[in-house]
Amino acid sequence: MALDRPDLSGKTAFITGTTRGIGKAIALALAEQGCTIVSTGKTSEGDEDYADSDLEGTIERTAREARERGVEALPIQLDVRDEAAVEAAAERAIDEFGTVEIVVNNASAIQLAAVAELPPKRFDLLTDVNVRGTYLVSRAFADHLREADDSWLLANAPPVSIDRAPDLAPYAWSKLGMTFLTLSMASELAADDVGCNAFWPVTAIDTRATRHFGMGTEDDWRSPEIVADAVLEILSRDPASFTGNVVYDEELLREAGLEDFSRYNLTEGDPEPGSAQLFDPDYQRPE
Repeated sequence: MALDRPDLSGKTAFITGTTRGIGKAIALALAEQGCTIVSTGKTSEGDEDYADSDLEGTIERTAREARERGVEALPIQLDVRDEAAVEAAAERAIDEFGTVEIVVNNASAIQLAAVAELPPKRFDLLTDVNVRGTYLVSRAFADHLREADDSWLLANAPPVSIDRAPDLAPYAWSKLGMTFLTLSMASELAADDVGCNAFWPVTAIDTRATRHFGMGTEDDWRSPEIVADAVLEILSRDPASFTGNVVYDEELLREAGLEDFSRYNLTEGDPEPGSAQLFDPDYQRPE
C-alpha cells in the first residue's frame, strides 16, 4: 500500500547531518513533499581538501538534489559542537526563509566500544556531537519554534529503555542523551504546541558508518528511506498532541498501514532488529 504523505508546502526544515545517509534521505523526502530544506553538515565542496578526500556527499549536493525536487534549499556548513556557528546558522536560516517549522537533530558520531577501549578524545567527540550538538541546535531554535505554527523538534535517537550498555556504553550514553533532551523539551514546549519526538530504526541502516565500522552485511541493513518515511509519518500528525514520544520506524509505519517492508530491504527477507537491540537487548518485533 502507499503511505499517506503530508503536504509540507510552505514549510522549512533545518536538518543536521544531511551530507549522506539518513540525514540526506530525510532532507530529500521532505523536499518531495514541498518542504524548503536547510542542508547542514561538515562536508562542503568549498573545503580545500574535499577534492582529495574519499567522502561522498556534501551539503551542496543535497541542496542541489532538493532543488531538483522543486523546492528552495540552502546549504550551510556547520559543526554542531560550535555554539556561535549553530546560532549563526539558525539566524541565517530564519533570515533567509522567514521561518523554520521543522528542526531535525540527526547529526551524530558513532563508535561502538567498551569504556576501557575508547580513547578520551573519542568519548568527547561522541558527547560533543550527539548531546551537546542536540542541545545547541534545540536551544537555538526553541524560542522560534514557540512562535511558529505546526512546529516540530525531532531527534534521531533511541528509546531510553536501559541503565547500562556493556561494550558500547559511551555511544549509548550519547544517543540516550539526545533522547533525554528531546523528551524534556516536549514538556518545556508543550504549552506552545511544539511536537518534540525521537525516532529510531528497528534494523541497522545502510550508511557510511555501518559500512566503515563493519556493522553487519547487507543482509542486516535497510535503506535510509525507511527512516525518512517514518519522519514523514510523524510530520503528518498534529504536533500539539503527538509529542513526547520515541518511535521505532517499523512500528510507526505498521501503525500507518504498511505491511510489506521489502522496498527497504537490501536483500531478501526482513533483517533482524539489530539496531533496536543495541539499546533494548530483549526487543522482539510485535506479533
